Amino acid sequence: MGHRTIRERRRGIIVASLLALVMMMPVEAHAWGFYAHRTTADIAEVNVSPETRAKIEALMKSEALLGTPECDLATLQDASVWPDCVRRARWRWGYTAAWHYRTAPICEAYNPRANCSGGNCVTAQVERNHRILADESLPDHIRLEALAFMVHFAGDVHMPLHSGDKDDRGGNDRETDYGIVPSLNLHWIWDGPLAERAISDPADPVVRRYSGAERSDLGGGSAADWGQESWSISRSFIYPTAFDTENVCAGELPRKTALSQDDIVKGVPIAKRRVQQAGVRIADLLESAFAPGPLPEPERR
Repeated sequence: MGHRTIRERRRGIIVASLLALVMMMPVEAHAWGFYAHRTTADIAEVNVSPETRAKIEALMKSEALLGTPECDLATLQDASVWPDCVRRARWRWGYTAAWHYRTAPICEAYNPRANCSGGNCVTAQVERNHRILADESLPDHIRLEALAFMVHFAGDVHMPLHSGDKDDRGGNDRETDYGIVPSLNLHWIWDGPLAERAISDPADPVVRRYSGAERSDLGGGSAADWGQESWSISRSFIYPTAFDTENVCAGELPRKTALSQDDIVKGVPIAKRRVQQAGVRIADLLESAFAPGPLPEPERR
């Protein structure tokens, strides 16, 4: 058997293995992947004060009152994925589906108030649940539910394709090869494999205590600001890179494309920073929600 044939067989085995893993992934995604979400919670947990961690643990004791035994909510990591878990029970939680994203056309001026009727979008729900969590007059299980929604949605808004859209449901309708792995979609690539690659470098771990200077660089802003950041990344990097054009708004884009290894390498630091920003900002939300006294009244827009 020639070397070429051996190489081809090895490549076939690798591709088959990858495809087997891909088959277990959801074809359409509306929320950051399981690993990325739990990593944001890991970052947040390391970067909150011991007092805040104790208050979180106290709220977790009311888990049984939520009536969701199929979806654990005993840790901050559980909270980061709980909204995706309960959404499977559509008869009870289906109304929350629109809360996981707020896509905006990348070829129009960004409007922070569009596509969020009645507060049914990710940016509004981060703010709403932050305020519910901070309200100490409410029962613990109500605040615990709000904590889970807030932590999860603060992660979601940092995934760029939860905000940027080119008439394709945030990339869900763009069949995209990921290196040698064929026929994923652009949204899922940024949701899953690219994010996982970005945060899995043992030489530069993302789960650690960040310095004050790092937190200042990574943190700050409101949920609306974070959504605009994601939209900008979609407009300036994700779509131009995926379709090899600087002018993605000149016309229709193909429904099928591919990310080269070079494209993937360029995307890794962007995805990594978004996970880091999400984790640090979740920590800030938790600190402010559990601080004594009510939250300041929001500015009228």
